[in-house]
Amino acid sequence: MHPEHAPSPTAPSHQRRKAERPQELIDAALSLFVEKGFAATRTDEVAARAGVSKGTLYLYYPSKEELLKAVIAQRLSSQITEGARQVAEHTGPCAGLLLDVLAAWWERVYDSDASGVFKLIITEVRNFPDIAAFYLREVVEPGEQLIGQIVQRGIDRGEFRTVDVHVVVHSLVMPLVMLCVHKHSLGACGGMDALAMDPRRFIRQHIALLLTGLLTPAAPLATP
Repeated sequence: MHPEHAPSPTAPSHQRRKAERPQELIDAALSLFVEKGFAATRTDEVAARAGVSKGTLYLYYPSKEELLKAVIAQRLSSQITEGARQVAEHTGPCAGLLLDVLAAWWERVYDSDASGVFKLIITEVRNFPDIAAFYLREVVEPGEQLIGQIVQRGIDRGEFRTVDVHVVVHSLVMPLVMLCVHKHSLGACGGMDALAMDPRRFIRQHIALLLTGLLTPAAPLATP
């Protein structure tokens, strides 16, 4: 290859930087949204934290609302999709599926900055109906459907008692949502010592406690 046609030695680095830019914007946006609130965060602050110009931000995300949608889609929606794959591949008892897959999913969310999305939704989404509709469609509905599918499978197999599936789903999920909200509200002020417990232990014991009420007498709590 003639030298004048050879790729610039800086091209790969530049290309990598461009490819990483959407991720950097999403990371910066979530960090600021949790720190300051969605409404109070300006797009130029997001751009500055990501190390790009405001104009560059708009090339990828035309509005702050679209940026938040991207945060929700990446941090939560994609995780639900992965959970659905695990559920589809599982062949053991449904109790083990709930205790292992669901608990592991919440532990990953809690340990990551994705846990901050719940605080954003609870505190700010009322003023942004388009974001609310997006969150319901991309997170709430598929998440409830996935967990409900596991519970119904357990009922159909005789592993779980006949119960109101909708109520069970909410009983499982709502305390875990509030655990994440606490992390980014009171927990951010006084640490998790304010709860006087290990959040990961809470996640598993909470699910196990619900399972105790769900199981029929002959059903095992966990996979062999």
